[in-house]
Amino acid sequence: MDWNAFARKALNGELLTPEEGLAVLEAGNDEILPIMQAAFAVRKHYYGKKVKLNMIINAKSGLCPEDCGYCSQSIVSTAPVKKYTLLDKDTLLAGAREAMSRKAGTYCIVAAGKGPTDKELEQVVEAVREIRDTMPLKICACLGILKDGQAERLAEAGVHRYNHNLNTSRANYPSITTTHTYDQRVETVEQVKTHGMSPCSGVIIGMGETDREIVEMAYALRELDADSIPINFLNAIPGTPLENAGRTPAMKALKVLALFRFICPSKEIRAAGGREVNLRTLQPLSLYAVNSLFVGDYLTTAGQEVTTDHQMIEDLGFEIEMCAL
Repeated sequence: MDWNAFARKALNGELLTPEEGLAVLEAGNDEILPIMQAAFAVRKHYYGKKVKLNMIINAKSGLCPEDCGYCSQSIVSTAPVKKYTLLDKDTLLAGAREAMSRKAGTYCIVAAGKGPTDKELEQVVEAVREIRDTMPLKICACLGILKDGQAERLAEAGVHRYNHNLNTSRANYPSITTTHTYDQRVETVEQVKTHGMSPCSGVIIGMGETDREIVEMAYALRELDADSIPINFLNAIPGTPLENAGRTPAMKALKVLALFRFICPSKEIRAAGGREVNLRTLQPLSLYAVNSLFVGDYLTTAGQEVTTDHQMIEDLGFEIEMCAL
């Protein structure tokens, strides 16, 4: 297979066919280096050797009425996670300062739940305004499904980006959650776009989807025109319905990342949650396809030492993008 032809198609604005997408995922492992080299040609064209770093703060933990099978904070989970209401403004500000100390250009305020109450939204708005006034950070909010007027309030406060992941394919969605629909996810992303916030939406690989459905996910995010695409790999948490799901093999994970780079060539693609336990020692190779990472811990699972990520980027000859604005 001429993987460089895939890179040329991506750079020319041509969409891979479904069969070509499947070819990436089904390629033999001895093809991984030429696949990653082709993906890097696309990544380098748009982003050079810059790496964007993002940091998450779990602003509201547990207490979620949703039944998402992958999540330790859901109502059906028995995982022993911390449970607390929305963090106060000072704690959110301290998190922003920590993001800067980790060289993260984007600070992600994430709250468990179906969607924010008006009081919770106001707490976030107050914190965002002060962060915008005092720190050179891009701010991403991930608060669930928004009610009328809430997207507008966040945009007015200065939220740059809103995250709402598709998570899986349309066909696989009912097996993952029943308390909201795939279409509600799409509608929320479209809503934030109308108010001028940059759309962030991604997937979780390893939840029973087929290879063809992975290709469909990439097509869906291209059609949604998501500016930022976090690619999560399931980190199966004991006490969740998906606790017995196996990990995605590292070589397969790399092929997934390359696929998304070919199909969404100009977008910020992030190796996100679960990269440490799925990619393991092959994490450095991921940066030949992706141009973004989360640093530090995730919502209820641990990441690796921030200094390890910084060292990995340096050893590859890449460069941290210190300011995302």
